[in-house]
Amino acid sequence: MRVENSPEVFERRLINLRVKIFGAMILLLASFLLPVTVQAAERTIIILIRHGETEYNKEDRFQGTMDIPLDETGLRQADMLAESLKDVPIDVFISSPLKRAYVTTEKCAALHGMKVAYTDARLSEASYGDWAGQLRSDIKKKFPREYKLQSEMRWKFTPPHGESLKSMQKRYRAALDDIIAKYSGKTVLVGAHSGGNITLLCSVLNINLNHFNQFEQDNTCVNVLAYENGEWQLLLMNSVEHLGYLYKGMK
Repeated sequence: MRVENSPEVFERRLINLRVKIFGAMILLLASFLLPVTVQAAERTIIILIRHGETEYNKEDRFQGTMDIPLDETGLRQADMLAESLKDVPIDVFISSPLKRAYVTTEKCAALHGMKVAYTDARLSEASYGDWAGQLRSDIKKKFPREYKLQSEMRWKFTPPHGESLKSMQKRYRAALDDIIAKYSGKTVLVGAHSGGNITLLCSVLNINLNHFNQFEQDNTCVNVLAYENGEWQLLLMNSVEHLGYLYKGMK
């Protein structure tokens, strides 16, 4: 009995008790933290779309932040897009506030029995400043050098009183990061614009903006991105199969 109650035995028992208590505390802490960790690691899907055609698209005018509505073709394209996505599980619909993007997104949400959750001004197209509303052909005649820069090196050139690609990319990425934080593990459809979509794709794929012209975003095109564990994957880009052809200009 004296051996069992010796100071050495007592000290060992005390150490064992402390280890057990410490282990229990770790397990308790993990029970609170684990759901957060799992949730943060869930795969989030972003379905990024462009709006349907507008009269300005058809006439080849600089449109930007001008709030031009969908034309008849654009409305039909939006309906075809909505129909193609009606059986795709989508949790949330978010849109640029510009009519052409909002109506396109709204039609997609309606076939899911849902509404657009909110609009985000950061998803608007870039402003073309003094060139807004002008025919591209007219600008090309009046300002041939500037038009060449705009067409071939948009990442280096900003139309007078317009917005740079870098500025638009920054706000688009901020809007996307907020969506990821708010809707982790969900599938979110985002209705936006060609220029903004391209800058965003460049951002998440770590591609320099000098590759801007190598991307296309046709009217009502679908891009699908997946985000998980801090990594992005591009699952689909510029798909217009719902319009009846594989890519724009296909014969």
